[in-house]
Amino acid sequence: MSFDKKKFLRNIPAVDKIMKNQEATELFEEFPREMVLNAVKLILDERRKKILNYGSSDQMNLDGVKLVNKEEIIQKIDQMKEFSLKRVINATGIIIHTNIGRAPLSENAVNAVIKAAKYYSNLEYDIATGNRGKRYTHVKSLLQDITGAESGIVVNNNAAAVLLCLSTFAKGYEVIISRGELIEIGGSFRIPEIMQQSGAKLVEVGSTNRTHIEDYKNAINEKTKMILKVHTSNYRVVGFTSEVGLDNLNKLAKDYKLPLLLDMGSGNFMPAEELGLKDEPTVQEEVLSGADIVTFSGDKLLGGPQAGIIVGKNIYIDTLAKNPLNRALRVDKLTLAALEATLKAYVLGDEATADIPVIKMLKMSEAELKNRADHVVRTVKNKCSVFELSVCKDSSQVGGGAYPLHNIPTYVVSLDSTPLSVNKFESLLRSLNPPVIVRIKKDRILFDMRTLLDDEVEILPDIICSLA
Repeated sequence: MSFDKKKFLRNIPAVDKIMKNQEATELFEEFPREMVLNAVKLILDERRKKILNYGSSDQMNLDGVKLVNKEEIIQKIDQMKEFSLKRVINATGIIIHTNIGRAPLSENAVNAVIKAAKYYSNLEYDIATGNRGKRYTHVKSLLQDITGAESGIVVNNNAAAVLLCLSTFAKGYEVIISRGELIEIGGSFRIPEIMQQSGAKLVEVGSTNRTHIEDYKNAINEKTKMILKVHTSNYRVVGFTSEVGLDNLNKLAKDYKLPLLLDMGSGNFMPAEELGLKDEPTVQEEVLSGADIVTFSGDKLLGGPQAGIIVGKNIYIDTLAKNPLNRALRVDKLTLAALEATLKAYVLGDEATADIPVIKMLKMSEAELKNRADHVVRTVKNKCSVFELSVCKDSSQVGGGAYPLHNIPTYVVSLDSTPLSVNKFESLLRSLNPPVIVRIKKDRILFDMRTLLDDEVEILPDIICSLA
């Protein structure tokens, strides 16, 4: 049964009436008048939306016509003070979770960001000469040392890195790519669309599942300016498949004097077997295989900040740096600070890289994971007896479009029984401060121990018990 929404809307008090009310004026001693005013406006706006969204007077909460009280205004002010971008606890088991910030930074990287943010820095200042410097010098030598490439620069993400390369070397000309590599990356960005935006013309060769060297060779003509190979890190074509290796593509590119661009996506510096993953090439190996330009992300397997890293031969990197588009895509001092600290860890060796959360999570042993889970269950049972918890084996994922077929053995704390429904309890976890993001499997809530930071393992029992 419908109801007269206009009647309810007319009964909502005016802003001026509320602001002249004693309860509101008392708040002026504690909060700025403008803040109280904005809180009142938000409350009334929420009430209007509530009335408009309900279909009957039975469903409508009659609070919509009451005068706004002091407690309600204070609560709204507290909400206004909160940041929209906030910390969350990742108990999903997805290490590089695109929706909740991908790779968390190491302590060294965080400290470097704080210093860069708090003080002036030599971002583009050569301290030795007193002259203007280049921002890329802070990471260039590190990229050279780690990857073996002649040079390197950084832009704001990997899609931007590919866009810059295509725009610089193939705008108005043709770029050859296998049909099996026309991937879609996060946020619905597709390789063909990036190529179109760059001004390069896409030339597809081969089929979805099989591409041969002759397919590339037959497509080369006077309009061809580049060969592009894309590592399909976020999916796999299995079965009757064939693709052309980088070494053969490199030979073909050299024969026709064309640059070979490799988009690795989730570039990793450490051998896959060291991380307990399936065998995939490292950036160093791909550079050695002959790719002229290699692009990859900074906030995936590398474990650093969001960035698109480009390494390769001097002649190409120098040209990229001179493209006016590079200025529009360049990174700021905070990203450079975090990236430099992350790269230094790889130069310093295993002990330093152990400080990088992504690396630590990937290397965490099953024994350590089980100890974490046992600790959480034991502590919760000692604090409150409302919940039924158990320790179970399960699987984590790399995430971020990397290793899509690889499940990593893990241990989880399974919430087997609660006074509330699973969906309601999951919703309550998300409403906490900080919110706890979990996964639901077979009508159970799972807290994956692999993606929890050390301090989060300690506070998780209290968080669970707070909902008893």
